[in-house]
Amino acid sequence: MWKKISMKLKNYPARLNVIRILIEYGIGVTEDGKITIGPVEIPEVSIARAAGVDRRIVKKTVEYILQDRELRRIFTGLRPAGALLAPIAKELGYFVVEIRADPTAPGILAGAAKIAAEENISIRQAVAEDPELFPEPKLILILDKPLSGEGVNKMLKIPYVKSVTAY
Repeated sequence: MWKKISMKLKNYPARLNVIRILIEYGIGVTEDGKITIGPVEIPEVSIARAAGVDRRIVKKTVEYILQDRELRRIFTGLRPAGALLAPIAKELGYFVVEIRADPTAPGILAGAAKIAAEENISIRQAVAEDPELFPEPKLILILDKPLSGEGVNKMLKIPYVKSVTAY
């Protein structure tokens, strides 16, 4: 998806910054040009600040999105995935495992889930960062109990895994 969007906007880097923010945070566009996260309307100036552009660029980007059939379908249907629990996991009594691996390799999540299950650990949340949006994507697992050292070592042995960080 990101490659198609970048090609459409290759001559408009500021608009591309706006679109990156919209996609990264699951921010949609309504048919009448409002910017929303679920039912909450977001002011253009807030998106402009986050994208490092002028408010008028945000307005033009939304107009462009609504004029392009493919982008219109994407952004009128885009919804946020929900809150990432990793930054507050400790406060909630959870534990975090971050796995860096080849993002195109199959089976990373399945392998990690199997290892957690073998240790009788429930996964409260799993988030795989999109390699087209994150330069160093990772799989983030929020667990209800800490993973043992042996569990971390097993995860390191999953094919294509580069590193595992548990905290």
